[in-house]
Amino acid sequence: MSEAFILALDQGTTSSRAILFNAAGEMVSVAQKELTQYYPQAGWVEHDAQEIWAAQVGVAAEALANARVTAKNVAAIGITNQRETTVVWDRATGHPIHRAIVWQDRRTAQACQKLRDDGHADLIRSRTGLLLDAYFSGSKVRWILDNVPGARERAERGELAFGTMDSWLIWNFTAGKVHVTDVTNASRTMLFNIHSLQWDDELLALLDIPRSMLPEVRSSSEVYGHTQASHLGGPIPIAGVAGDQHAALFGQQCIAPGLVKNTYGTGCFMMMNTGDTPIASSNQLLTTVAWQVGGRTQYALEGSIFVGGAVVKWLRDGLGLIRQSSDVAALAGQVSDNGGVYLVPAFAGLGAPHWESQARGTLVGATLGTTAAHVARAALESICYQTVDVLRAMQADAGLRLAELRVDGGATVNPLLMQFQADVLGVSVVRPRITETTALGAAYLAGLAVGYWSSPEALQGQWQMERTFDPAMAPDVAQRHLAGWQRAVATARFWATAQGAD
Repeated sequence: MSEAFILALDQGTTSSRAILFNAAGEMVSVAQKELTQYYPQAGWVEHDAQEIWAAQVGVAAEALANARVTAKNVAAIGITNQRETTVVWDRATGHPIHRAIVWQDRRTAQACQKLRDDGHADLIRSRTGLLLDAYFSGSKVRWILDNVPGARERAERGELAFGTMDSWLIWNFTAGKVHVTDVTNASRTMLFNIHSLQWDDELLALLDIPRSMLPEVRSSSEVYGHTQASHLGGPIPIAGVAGDQHAALFGQQCIAPGLVKNTYGTGCFMMMNTGDTPIASSNQLLTTVAWQVGGRTQYALEGSIFVGGAVVKWLRDGLGLIRQSSDVAALAGQVSDNGGVYLVPAFAGLGAPHWESQARGTLVGATLGTTAAHVARAALESICYQTVDVLRAMQADAGLRLAELRVDGGATVNPLLMQFQADVLGVSVVRPRITETTALGAAYLAGLAVGYWSSPEALQGQWQMERTFDPAMAPDVAQRHLAGWQRAVATARFWATAQGAD
């Protein structure tokens, strides 16, 4: 298979991408298309699942064409996807019955609060490793069944299918022949028992979701089916699936317990491999399945930050402070520090380790001397501060101190951001040569399933460091910055509490 390639499909929150990798793990071809974001109400976020399918098959074909290869040159397809985003479709027609509800969506926050008030949080935590929150898929499925006319009756008759984006893409690529997901995506639904690795009937009953809607759960690396020949010019085995953060952990080759990566995307997601045993968090982190490969299941601790790179998009589209996202570094670099300004980007609530769903974006410390540059710098710094909060919680849960943080994602190209991250963390930040590790992880999982690569261990030599950012800030200065951040977070949480009191 020396002349063959692996095609990775990276279905993200803001775009659909396809990347062709060779046997050395190098990118041969890339194609990308941005997705429409729908905000029908405050706190609601939706995608058009049909648009996602069209975009994904389109960029896949484009990536092959750009590399001047055909389906015969592709050994396998790996899929990685935005997790928790929920779509329900008609099994007969293949048409969604509602727009996909995105992971950022908060419409079910009150329903989740009622479940907490009724005493169900501990059950959900013990079975799934997750906090009871609107972030996850389960409450989104229930909302669709309860709010789309006739949906519940159709679901009870077995006419509807539920899936996260991996399931939706596989269904379409196989022309409706295969309805599956993998253990990583299943573990993010709030319906899956991470200990038995099965859908949990008690949780399904609690959320009133018919089992017939659910996909079959498979490992992260096996052949699930083949693409219909008409889509990409020939049948290609679909052989690897993992949620985006799990794929990034695998792509960063964090396959040994204790290794940690942070992905800087629309949100920020830190994940630590904890080996064969799930570790229950005492600090409001998530326990999740890292992957299942070759019959072995590994687990991870995760801290989810809802707004990471999305804060830069807000500066661009919401405030108009920059014309394109790449301009943020130059604007923030016009000032030497934040001038006492802190931005808590809780636009969709606060994630780990705070989990305050009612918190909202909060800007504090502004004076008449505050400029757009200060706001831009505060926005970038907020990404780093949130990462510190998660890492401290993770270290406490795992009982170890991190030696380095491996990073990936689009924002890692920003040296100001990466240096400040190292400064406030107090540990080295390591950027790999290939930062598209989410797609690379999906490619690795698919390639392993078809023998393109011989074993996970054989892949370790492919990971290469591109640059290390070492802490350069005096520890007392870093602590002052972090103390200011904690005051800002307390202000955002007070807003949520006061609002609840009203």
